[in-house]
Amino acid sequence: MNLLLDTHTVIWALSNAPTLSPRAREVITRGENLVFVSTASAWEIAIKKRLGKLIAPDDYLEQLERHRFISLDISAGHALAVEHLPDLHRDPFDRILVAQAMLEKLTLVTRDAMIPRYGVPIVLA
Repeated sequence: MNLLLDTHTVIWALSNAPTLSPRAREVITRGENLVFVSTASAWEIAIKKRLGKLIAPDDYLEQLERHRFISLDISAGHALAVEHLPDLHRDPFDRILVAQAMLEKLTLVTRDAMIPRYGVPIVLA
């Protein structure tokens, strides 16, 4: 299974937070699964850290490498796909993650209750 971690899931996984569900922890750490993290998550983390709304590691990129997470850049195709998504979610970061998951055929690991309404496969974080 190829996974895309929602931003909150990335933070929980990096900090080994007990908030992360046992199922999510299992699929993220299973060696045969590829785990992707969108550059949108880095962007969201940077914005929220700057505003004082989020605590996240200062060595974010090093931690991604240490956990063997794969960076998924945002392509023009990903960005344009957002136009065709139904207006279920107003958060632009979540909308780009949904588009990436759909186009790249990834399972999104999230606790966001709106995401399943897009029809993208999920694992509950």
